[in-house]
Formats: sequence, C-alpha cells, structure tokens
Amino acid sequence: MEQDKKLEEEIQQEEKMEQDLPPVTFDEFTIPTYDEWKDAVVALLKGKPFEKAMYTKTYEGITLNPIYRMEDLEGLTHNKTYPGMESNLRGANAGGYIHKLWTIAQECDAKTPQEANEMVKYELKKGSTAASVVLDTATREGFDADKAKAADISDIGVSLSTLADVDELLKDVDLEKFEIDIYAGASNIALLAAVAAVCERKGMPLNKLHGAITADPIGELALDGKLFRPLDEYYDEIAHSIVWAEKYAPDLKTVVVNTDVYHNGGANGIQEVAYAMNEAVTYMRAMERRGIDVDTFCRHLRFHFSIGANFFMEIAKLRSVKMMWAQIVKNCGGSSEAQKINVYVSTSSFCQTKYDPYVNLLRAATQSFSAVVGGMDGMFVKPFDHCIRPSDEFSRRIARNIQIMEQHEFNFIQPIDPAGGSWYLEPLTEEFTEKAWAKFQEIEAHGGLLSALESGKVQAAIKEILESRFKNLAMRKDRAVGNNMYPNMTEKPLEVPEIDFAKIISQRKMAIAVNDKVRDTAYVNMLLSEIGKRDFSEAGSLITVAENALRAGATMGEIAQALTGDTTGESVEAIAAHRWTERYEALRHRTEEFVAETGENVNIFLANMGPIPQHKARADFVTSFMQVAAFNVLTNNGFPTVEEAVKAAVESDADVAIVCSTDATYPELAPAVTSGIKAAKPEMKIFLAGAPSPELKELCDAAGMDDYISVRSNCYETLLRMQKEKGMYK
Repeated sequence: MEQDKKLEEEIQQEEKMEQDLPPVTFDEFTIPTYDEWKDAVVALLKGKPFEKAMYTKTYEGITLNPIYRMEDLEGLTHNKTYPGMESNLRGANAGGYIHKLWTIAQECDAKTPQEANEMVKYELKKGSTAASVVLDTATREGFDADKAKAADISDIGVSLSTLADVDELLKDVDLEKFEIDIYAGASNIALLAAVAAVCERKGMPLNKLHGAITADPIGELALDGKLFRPLDEYYDEIAHSIVWAEKYAPDLKTVVVNTDVYHNGGANGIQEVAYAMNEAVTYMRAMERRGIDVDTFCRHLRFHFSIGANFFMEIAKLRSVKMMWAQIVKNCGGSSEAQKINVYVSTSSFCQTKYDPYVNLLRAATQSFSAVVGGMDGMFVKPFDHCIRPSDEFSRRIARNIQIMEQHEFNFIQPIDPAGGSWYLEPLTEEFTEKAWAKFQEIEAHGGLLSALESGKVQAAIKEILESRFKNLAMRKDRAVGNNMYPNMTEKPLEVPEIDFAKIISQRKMAIAVNDKVRDTAYVNMLLSEIGKRDFSEAGSLITVAENALRAGATMGEIAQALTGDTTGESVEAIAAHRWTERYEALRHRTEEFVAETGENVNIFLANMGPIPQHKARADFVTSFMQVAAFNVLTNNGFPTVEEAVKAAVESDADVAIVCSTDATYPELAPAVTSGIKAAKPEMKIFLAGAPSPELKELCDAAGMDDYISVRSNCYETLLRMQKEKGMYK
C-alpha cells in the first residue's frame, strides 16, 4: 500500500511538472524558401555545378531531386486513397500486416527428401510460417535421378522422383497450419498430384491446403533458353492446375510470375515490373482462351520479385506493382477482389558478394525493410552465405530472425503503408509507374513478352543495364564494400563443406530402383500412355490422372516425359544470372590462385614523398585501389629526397612504383622520381597517384610515367591489365 501511494505521488508530481512546462513552438525559426536553400547549397559546393552535383540518375532512368517538398505532391491523385481501396497503392488489405502478418518463407535447400524434411520442420519450429522447399534442377526440368545429368541432381535443392519421396519430404509437416511453398519449374502437374496424394494419405482435406505449388513456363524459357514442349501445352497444364485447385484447393496458388530471371540478369526495377505485367497478361489471355475467367485466374496467381539495393526505389517498385496490376485486372473485367495482387519477395542474389560476405547481412536487412515498407505477402531473406555454399544453421538462423525481429521486436507490423504521403516516395512511385506502364505498352506493341524474348529485345535491354552496372562498379561510382572498395586483406574465406554427390546420386537411383521393383510396370505404363494422349476434355482431370499414376508407382520424371512425348518447345537466348561484383571477385580470386601456385604476386611499391601528412591521403587511396585485386602493397613512412625514394624503389624489386604526394609538390618530385627509376630499372612501371593537370602530365609523360591512378580511373580495367602483364590472366 505504501509503495502504491508513493508511486501515485510521483505520477502526480510528473504530471504537474509537465503542466508547468511552456508549450514548445518553432516561431523563432524562419522557414527558408527553396531558392534560399539552393543558394546555401551552391555556396557549399564551392564552384561545382549544382545540377551535376545534386541530381542523381538511377538505372531506371529516373533523376532524383536533391530535396523533395510538399509542393511535389501537387497534382498527384493516386495517393489520396486508403489501404485496401481503389488502386491498392496503399496495400491490398485495409488492415495491412495487422490484419495478416506476412508469411516468413525461408527456403530449405537440403539435398535429399529426408534432410529436407528435417530442415523444413526445424524452420517451422523456429519461426518460419511456410514449408518452403527448393527443388534441384533435375526435378524442376522433369527428370528423375536415373535419367538426369549428374550435375543437375541435388545441385541447388532436393531431388524428388517418387510418391514416397514427397511423402518423406512432408512427413509430420502440418500443412493445415502452415503454408506450402514450392516452385516446380515450367510444369507443376506431377508435384501437385504428388502433394494431393500425400494429403489424402494423411487424411487431410485438400481444401485446407494453402500456399503455392507453382509453375512459370515463360520464366523458365527466359532462364534456360528452351522448353521441352510447346508453350501452348504448358498453358493447357496451367489451366488444368487452376481448375483443379479451384475445385479442391481454392486457397492454393498454382501459377507464378517470377521476375528473378530478369533481376539476376541485371534488369532495373522498371523492366522487372513491366516484364512481370506482360507475362501475367500473357497467361491471363491464354487462360481466357481455355475458359478460365479473370477472377478465377487471379485467385491462383502469385508474383515474385527480388528486392535490390536501392532502398527507396524498391519501395516504389512494390507500391507501383499493386497499382499497375489493379489497373490491368480492372480493365480486363476483374472484380475488386481480383485486383488485389499476391506478392512474395526475396532479398537479392544479384547484390550478394562472395568477399566480405558478412556485409550481405546489412544488405539483407535494408532490402527486407524495403519490402516491408513497400508491402508484400511473404518473404525469403537469403542467408549471408547464400551465393557461396549451402547455408548452414547459423546463417539460416540469422536470416530467419531478421524477419522475426521485424515483425515482433521492431513493430514493423503496426503502420499501414508507412510510405503514404511521403514527399519523396509518392512522386517517386508516380514516376516509376508512368515509366513502367510505358515499358509495358512498348512490349505489348511488340507483340507481347514472348515475341520480345524471341526477337532478343528483352535480353538486349537487360544486357544494356547490366553493362552500365558493371561500368559504374569498374569506375567505382557504385561501391560494393569489401569488393571494389575497402577490401579486407585479413579476410578468411568461408569454409565450403565437401558434399558427397556421388553418394547422394547413388541413394537417389537406389530409391527409384526399389520403386520400380514393387510396382506393376505394365499397369504404370498403361497409365503413362493415357497421360501421353493428352485427351483431357474435362478441365482439371490431368491432375487426377497423374495422381493415379503416382499411386501406381510412376515417377514424377516419367509423368513429365509422358507429357512431353516427341514434342519440342520454343527456344530463345537465355538470360544468364549474374552478380554485380562477379568481375571483381574473379580479379581477386585470380590473384589468390596465382600466389598459391607460384608464390608470386604483383608487388606495388609506394614512393611516398615527404612526411606522412604530405603523402598519406593518396597512399591510402592507391593502397585500397591495388588491394581490390589482392596485390601486395609495400608501404613506408615517406622519403625526404628523390634519391632515397628511387633507391628504395629499385631495391624493392616491385613490379610497379606509385608516386604519392601533393599537387603542389608533384611538378618538382614526380618527374624526377620517374626518370630516376626508369634510368636504373626501365622495366618497372611508374604510376602517379592523382589526376595531373595538363602541364604536369606533359612533364611526367616526358619522364616516362606509365599511368595515373585517380578517382576517375577505371579500377577494374587497370587491375586486369596489371594481371595480364604479370602473366596471371591467360
């Protein structure tokens, strides 16, 4: 009682103090006009052009203003809505994440059904809310382990062939409570049938199955460059899957528009969105020709986007996607419910790096934050070692916990459309949408996405953006920490575990052989023959026929081959997957291999002139520049005379000497050091740290200077040339 009384007195005292405080006003501060602000900035730029220094061009062709004001919202109308209404810009659900948390769909990439099952159950136990599984290349392409290329078996995920495999994969997984999330490749018929059979064995009603078992034949065509059967046949299969799901599993998505192929190819956000919309419209039209209305199609459609490094642009991308899809569906006669897009995302593989991989944690954090603010329905945060090795328990835990903390510790679920009304994001979303819509119409005018892929238009456009990304990294306009900037020379590479693929392949083939022994092969062949006839007048019946074949002992690969028969599909130029730092990683790896094989390296001698304050800034710059390729840099505290610098450079037996000092001292020192070294050792290369004036360059060139290293240098090309001169690059 005494404690309660004391607490009450303290509260009353605090309230009285608050009442006694004068109100806070900002009357003493005058609000500057835009012109006043600009004048202050121009003064700080000290002669640099305002337009060049303060406006930022993006890969999307959008120029970002240096400052955004309330006036930038004038004329915008799309943002004057509420979440879950009209354009869906502010979210497809009125309650946002408060109404329904986004799904934590951390992918499981174990190699065998048993291992994948354990990984799935562990992920669900630790906070994931979807049983998300990655299939290996062989399964995705429709080949059993005994018929596939060895390199495709259990390469990036789990190998599945028989009904027993799928049963093992989903053993003790509560599919009523948790979503299922599996991408099957160009066709999902066999996998849908297998999961349906497993659910029926468990006694689980199929109408409780929710999540996604999806196919994306156009995405596979763009990724692999070929399809095993014509697209029209894949469209038939999509129609079967949608009708079957509508009847038996209405909460299951069966088709996905996956933009990873474009994102990982280097595309910008506008290209990703435009191609996604074109692809979705292509599927919609194909389904309409097969008697499936817009609303039914949309109920079973999912979009998947990768989230890149430009924080605000990615927010705008996700907000724009909702608005564009709502507009498309509305104009195709879809209901307001059909206009609500289902979007899953993953953090970017393109932006991950192999060197300094722990920085990938920071990238994943900002990318996932973009996704949360932009609004989505489910997310996979890629572990920091995703591009290096099969992720271990530690890296998967950290990735999973990023989402858990965002939901339950950072309270990101509370604000609904936190970007709404932003002076910056609303105009950015508007411009992004206008450009994406124009790109969408451009592809439509070209005959649709398939025609654009067949003509190479899409591939050429993506390659152009990819090359500009590589160029900006080469010039270090874009910075990748630990790769083209600030390399960590003490870094120890992550250990990559040895995987006994021969043993795994043997086990997988043995499982298929056991399945063959216990089945009635003649009966299985008869069922497969029925599938091969492709005479399924009743929409949705293909799933049932495939399920019967699996129950009899047919494999998923045999069903895929029966569907294929003697047909061949379309072919286009494949869009190869890249990572933005891959060229720099190759540089450094090449040096490390050369050192390991020969014990030699490119040795860089710093001809630091004068005391430390005189040369330190440029010495540090060129040291970091050269260490990007893991070259050996020989440092020192500076030389008081030209003669001492020349003597030390020659005795160092280095491949290159770099003169480091100030602009004021260069005319006197740089030509003298250069001519001195060249006289004693003509084969040694001499560089100057900094961009010389025309007069200085003339003096240095006459003395024999070989190159100049500055912030305007092409770092990648310079280091590659030096590797070639050393004999590293052949």
